[in-house]
Amino acid sequence: MKKFVFFGAILMLFSSFSLHKFYVSVTQINYVAEKKTIQITTRIFVDDLNNALGKKHKKNVYIGSIKETNEEVDWLKKYLETNFSLNINGKEKEVVFLDKEMEDDVLICYLIVKNISKINSLEVKNMLLFDFLPEQQNIIHTQVLTQKKSALLTSDHPVELLKY
Repeated sequence: MKKFVFFGAILMLFSSFSLHKFYVSVTQINYVAEKKTIQITTRIFVDDLNNALGKKHKKNVYIGSIKETNEEVDWLKKYLETNFSLNINGKEKEVVFLDKEMEDDVLICYLIVKNISKINSLEVKNMLLFDFLPEQQNIIHTQVLTQKKSALLTSDHPVELLKY
């Protein structure tokens, strides 16, 4: 079994050097109790995101490049707002877009939720790219105080409730 896992990891490593043939995003959600905030980092392949936004708006989109426009950044913010949300202790909270940056072919988006004094449950909805790529998978990693939990969200299962 260990050989299978090892060779699977090697295969994934080498496949990442070519055009990606898998469709995945990774979102890290951290609760920072002393600041009463939830800090969120989402990593998504920028070409897939640009294609999804381009399809929606019927024009070429250049998020993450020097051709990027303010209008396209607004589209990105709206897309994130529509397709990513958090319910904390049963109540939907405002997720605020802070910034973004490029790392190779991945767009990293920084988001925050403020004024969170305690977390008993965290419901994550992440439907990013499901409208464009039904085979998209969105991996969620959370850390609330000392507890770490993860979830895999798909177009068939876009929401996960985590209890702490």
